[in-house]
Amino acid sequence: MPYINIRSAGALSHEQKSEIAQEITSLMERVADKSPAATYIVFDDVPRENWAKSGQLLSEPPTA
Repeated sequence: MPYINIRSAGALSHEQKSEIAQEITSLMERVADKSPAATYIVFDDVPRENWAKSGQLLSEPPTA
């Protein structure tokens, strides 16, 4: 049973999540021979203020 966790900086729309879920489920079936009925996907929309890259929060304007 594949369990796939997707974390995104900021919110994805319902339509985006639906399309991503369909594409990943199809990929797992095609490449890993996993049944779509057994593939679980969880979306975690994380506020940009809770992500940092290169020492800077994503919610802050870039520094020079």
